[in-house]
Amino acid sequence: MGSQPASIHQHWSWLSVIYRVADAACILIGLMTAGILTETIAHERFVLAATAAVGLYFIMAEITGVYRQTHGKVTERDVVRTVVTWAATLAALLAIGFVSRYATDASRKTLLAWLATTPVLITSARIVICWFHQSLVARGVGVRRCAIVGVNKLAFQLVENVQQSPEHGLKIVGFFDDRPAERTPGIPQGLGDRVGDITALVRQARKGEIDNIYITFPMRAEQRIRNVLEKLADSTASVYVVPDFFVFELLHSRWANFGGLPAVSVFENPLYGADGLVKRIVDFSLATAALVVLALPMLVLAVLIKATSPGPVFFRQKRYGLDGREILVWKFRSMTVCENGDTVKQATKNDARVTPLGAFMRKTSLDELPQLFNVLLGNMSLVGPRPHANSHNELFRKRIPGYMLRHKVRPGITGLAQVNGWRGETDTIDKMEGRIQCDHRYIREWSLWLDIKILFKTFFVVFSRKNAY
Repeated sequence: MGSQPASIHQHWSWLSVIYRVADAACILIGLMTAGILTETIAHERFVLAATAAVGLYFIMAEITGVYRQTHGKVTERDVVRTVVTWAATLAALLAIGFVSRYATDASRKTLLAWLATTPVLITSARIVICWFHQSLVARGVGVRRCAIVGVNKLAFQLVENVQQSPEHGLKIVGFFDDRPAERTPGIPQGLGDRVGDITALVRQARKGEIDNIYITFPMRAEQRIRNVLEKLADSTASVYVVPDFFVFELLHSRWANFGGLPAVSVFENPLYGADGLVKRIVDFSLATAALVVLALPMLVLAVLIKATSPGPVFFRQKRYGLDGREILVWKFRSMTVCENGDTVKQATKNDARVTPLGAFMRKTSLDELPQLFNVLLGNMSLVGPRPHANSHNELFRKRIPGYMLRHKVRPGITGLAQVNGWRGETDTIDKMEGRIQCDHRYIREWSLWLDIKILFKTFFVVFSRKNAY
C-alpha cells in the first residue's frame, strides 16, 4: 500500500486571528450600542443573544468566506460579505429565538439598530486594523525576507504582485537559479537582481538571512524542484512551490482539498457563497422594482404589438443558460416570424422581417423588457453574458475555443460586451470573438461594483442606438 498523502491545511495568520477577535467584540459592542440607542434595559438575555450571535457569525463566515483572504486592505467585496454574513447570522438567531421562545419579547427597534450598527463597527475595525498593520510593515515590523528560485516569467509576475501588495510585508532579496547566468533570461528593471545559484541560496537560508523561499520552476520540472527541496531541507526557511497555472487560460480559480490532496479549478463559476447570494438578491429586488415601474409601459407595448401586426405578443426562444442548460428567453415580438429551430438568421440592417414597431423596440432595447420575468425565475441575471440562439451556440462553439465557458454564469439582459461596443449583429468571427473575450473577462473580474457600472453604462448604450437593428 502507498503512503497516505500529507494533509493540506489553511494557514491562520495572526491577522486572521485578530480579525475574528475584533468581529466578536464588534458584535458585543453593537448589541450594547443598539440597547443604548433604543433605551432598552440590558439583561441576562442580552449576554446570551450576543454569545449565540458570535458563534453563529463564525459559522456563517465559513460559508460566505469572510476570512478566506485576510489581506491588509478592505475591499468592496469584503464589505458586502460582512453585511450578508451578519444579516444571515441575525436571521438565524431570530429563528432560533422564536422557536425556543427566547425572542418573544425582543424589541424590534433594538434588533434593527443591532442589524445596522454591527456591520459598520466590523468594517471600521477592519480599516483600523489594516491601517495599523500597514504602519507596522512600513516600519519594518514583521517584514519577511523572500528569495525567488527560478528566473522566468512566473518569477517576474510573482515579484510584481508582491511589489503591488506591500501590505503583505514581503521583501524580495533576489533571484536564484540552478542554471548558469548566461542561460537565464534578463531580469526586467525594477524587479531586483540575480544573487546566485542554489548553493548560495542554501548558505543564506542556513544563516537565517532568508525567511521565505518561492520556487517558480515549471510544473514539468519535477526533478529540478525535488533537488532544490532536498538541499533546502537543511535550513529552517519556509518554502513554497508556486505552480505556473497562468500558462492555462484561467476563467476563475480556487483551491479545493480532497482528503489532503489539493486541487485548483481552472474553469469555475465565481458566484458561490455570499457572492452568489448577494447577486441573486440584487437581481430579484431590482427586477421586481423595474416591473412595478414598467408594468404600464409594457402593457401599452403589448397592445400596440397586437394591433400593428399579426402574431403573438411575446416571443420565447430556446437559449443556453447556466452550465449550458436550455432555457426559454422571453422577448416582445419584433418580427413577422418567430424562428426557434435549428437555423436562426440574425437580424440585419433594414431587415424586412422586422416590423415598424419592432424596429423602434429593437433600437431602444424595449423588446428585451420581458426578460425581467426570466430574472425573477432565476434563469437569467440583470448582468451577464448575453444569451445566443441555440443554433448560434452550436455554430460558434466549434469555431471559437472556450466559447462555452461563457455559460459558467447566468446569462444577462445586459453585459460587459454590450457596453464595450459588441452590441448587435455578430456577422463575423472577429465580432463574436470580441464578445466572448468580454464575457470571459466579466467572469474573471466579477464584482457587485462591476455589475453596477455595467447597468449604469447600459442606459447610455441604449440611448446611442448604435448597432441596434
